[in-house]
Amino acid sequence: MFIAKDQKIEPLAFRNAMSHFAEAVHILTTDGPAGRRGVTISAVCSVSDDPATMLVCLNRKHEFNHLFIENQVFALNTLSYRQQALSEAFSGKGDLSQADRFALGNWHTAQTGAPVLVDALASFDCRIIDTHEVATHYVIYGKVTAINMGDYENSLVYLNRGYHRVGE
Repeated sequence: MFIAKDQKIEPLAFRNAMSHFAEAVHILTTDGPAGRRGVTISAVCSVSDDPATMLVCLNRKHEFNHLFIENQVFALNTLSYRQQALSEAFSGKGDLSQADRFALGNWHTAQTGAPVLVDALASFDCRIIDTHEVATHYVIYGKVTAINMGDYENSLVYLNRGYHRVGE
């Protein structure tokens, strides 16, 4: 089905089309004066390698996602296929409290104080340098202050509304 350029794109049609994107799965975390929070996300993009800069998108409708902006820091933790249960917990499955979600992983801090997952494939510790509100989301840019590289493992990706293992 083709949608004419002047016709409104319905949110469900857009989400259905986007479900065909294979996207890496991450847990985005923050901690600071506003509080600690972690959420599962896939809307992530590298912006630049000089200086190293990441872009993440967070739904503004989720009541506590403003904590990332208030704390002005985040850590982006890229998950391996073995961490699907952790991804599900941080996406809200099981209705766990933030404290119970964080208890499921082994965390430390790098430079910003945001929780870094010790066994993530890669973690990017970032200070927020810019934010925008676009439609339903916060678009947040972070300058990478530290990187933690984990062991090579197959990646966890989300495609067609399900988790998949990608790698050798």
